[in-house]
Amino acid sequence: MKTTNQFFSAMLIMLLLALPICTLAQEDSKRPQYVTVTTMHWNMDNEDFNMDEWKAVEKEYLDKVTMKNEYIMGMSFHLHMFTADNTEIKYVQVFASWEDIDKASDRNGELEKEAWPNEDDRKAFMKKRMAYYANEHSDEIYATMPGAKLMGAKPDKDMITYVRVNHFAFPEDGSREEFEELNKGYIDNLIMKNEYIKAYYPHVHAWGADRTEAVEAFVVESLADLDKMFERNQELSKEAWPEEEARKARGKKVGKYFTGVHGDYIYQSVHELSK
Repeated sequence: MKTTNQFFSAMLIMLLLALPICTLAQEDSKRPQYVTVTTMHWNMDNEDFNMDEWKAVEKEYLDKVTMKNEYIMGMSFHLHMFTADNTEIKYVQVFASWEDIDKASDRNGELEKEAWPNEDDRKAFMKKRMAYYANEHSDEIYATMPGAKLMGAKPDKDMITYVRVNHFAFPEDGSREEFEELNKGYIDNLIMKNEYIKAYYPHVHAWGADRTEAVEAFVVESLADLDKMFERNQELSKEAWPEEEARKARGKKVGKYFTGVHGDYIYQSVHELSK
């Protein structure tokens, strides 16, 4: 890599999993700092699977444990809609600090014992809960970044989360000042003005498989609104930079900070299962 850790850190600003949580509306000093994303998979051998029963089991755990865990700022489930694997489930948790990730795990254990004091009852519930999932899973930790568009209220229906995973390049002629200016123009003129984008969350790699990841998560109300979001962004771009040559020049500047390779994923949130 033709860069230093300092330069890499300065460039970290773009997104992942949309999180429908009101805690993100707090002042910047109290905003979430880390997002953990666990990719789980349905147990395809579970012949008694019932979506309503799954929601009921997870809702019980949410009410008795997650909602009472002071170290977990937010939590949400996201289910496959248009991704490469129809079995995947994204389990997202939000934390105020790196230390809180470990503290939350310990606190979950304490709250589980409080919720199910009898060890046999506790084991039975956990066995019932885990029966919905396959054994394999993977974990990623992302750092949140400024520039989020915050959802004003917790949704009362399932939302669509469009996730775009970009990859940073490390141009020798790049600079922190230029990148931040370009990003600010994008946020101010497109994201914040696009009425179809109900929330926008930028995240970058902190711990996991690919340190070049820059993830953008867009929350919209429907698949139809996702198409409208793209169209509106085109309109807003022309409004912000009316001259075609200026838009092209700006696009070229932005492009040098990314490899040009990206992935697109669409999930549906489970609004009943969120903190």
